[in-house]
Amino acid sequence: MLSASDNDLLTLTARGTPMGEYIRRFWQPVALSEELPHPDCDPVRVRVMGEDLLAFRDTSGRVGLVSPRCPHRGADLFFGRNEEGGLRCAFHGWKFDVAGKCLEMPTVPADAAYRQRVCLPSYPVQEWGDFVWAYLGPQESVPQLPQIEFARLPASHRVVQKKLQECNWAQAIEGGLDTAHFSFLHMPAPSVAVGGGATSQVNADQKRLAWMRNDPMPRFTVREHDCGFVAGAARTADGSDLYWRVSQFMLPNHALAPNALAGETYQGQTFVPIDEHSCWIYCYAWNPDRPLTDEERAKISAGHGVFAALGPGYVPLRNRSNNYLMDRGEQRQATFTGVRGVSEQDAMIQDSQGLIADRTQEHLGPTDLAIVWFRRQVMNGARALRDSGQSPAAASRGQTYWLRGGSTVADQAVPFESVMQSRFGDAIGRVKG
Repeated sequence: MLSASDNDLLTLTARGTPMGEYIRRFWQPVALSEELPHPDCDPVRVRVMGEDLLAFRDTSGRVGLVSPRCPHRGADLFFGRNEEGGLRCAFHGWKFDVAGKCLEMPTVPADAAYRQRVCLPSYPVQEWGDFVWAYLGPQESVPQLPQIEFARLPASHRVVQKKLQECNWAQAIEGGLDTAHFSFLHMPAPSVAVGGGATSQVNADQKRLAWMRNDPMPRFTVREHDCGFVAGAARTADGSDLYWRVSQFMLPNHALAPNALAGETYQGQTFVPIDEHSCWIYCYAWNPDRPLTDEERAKISAGHGVFAALGPGYVPLRNRSNNYLMDRGEQRQATFTGVRGVSEQDAMIQDSQGLIADRTQEHLGPTDLAIVWFRRQVMNGARALRDSGQSPAAASRGQTYWLRGGSTVADQAVPFESVMQSRFGDAIGRVKG
């Protein structure tokens, strides 16, 4: 349970709020590279943490993120012409490059000193892992990009997506870190058998489902690391074994899913506030060992794991406006929710908490440990920046974001750190470069 003031601290991200200023100290994805498909293509409107911006790709392929308001008379540059190395305002022809420098000012004499003083506000941009990343914090201290593994690999090894979620960023990421809910939210209906027992006829997915259904109260182990924390959730498996599902949280808003067994494809998400009532979730699936097949890419892109089936504008086909296409008959006979898709089931339940969840009314339990850790880390970071000007150390530790989450089975006598060493080669899931 949080106080009302702490709930505001956690959820509000507009410029000038403690959490908004904190998140701005880290690089954030603000668009997919595919949204700017070629030089001089149409500009794209971007809204991030309540701030309206404009992204465009110039003639040489560089991407800029700028204010949409021409400094001359405030006309919207979205209606401008992207041409010959810059974006030209349709009102009086002023033209700006990706860094905001004014290239041409047709309505001002060529020798006027005034021409050198006018610029368009802009932010640093880098393309990385098929995302367009921007740094919205103080320009004198631009940090490192987070070296999340999917972005370090060739494009053939990954699939990326963004999807709209119509609730506050914090409850969306809390849903991503809450691995206990799989025992209910993502389950087949109670009448549907999901397998069980260690027989050769039961495949890995059936066994995992059975273990999660039969043990709805996983025991959590959390360890802090340089850019966040790792959370292991242990459920009773077969015999003396435990089924471990390991999630990674990386400051301020990245989460790696716990689903992948060794050799399977990993998944993760980055939760970027649009405003207080919505966020973009940037999704990534990657296999560090091999390129993804065409069939795998099609399955993931169509909605698998953290990925959603999408309609126009990156809006999930199943969303708040249509009750996620919930089928009550299917809920009675086939699945716990009657909603198709793990991502869509997550969105349904997270959105149902309200546009901003009221955490003054909640009652947390033992399986909410990762939620507590998430809140503590980001709120302490926001307070430290607000109260003493302390910049987040994790922002300058980009290399430490090279982590993995996933699943494994181990004897109950094996301690968590040894489980992690066996599964990942490192006690916190760090990838050895």
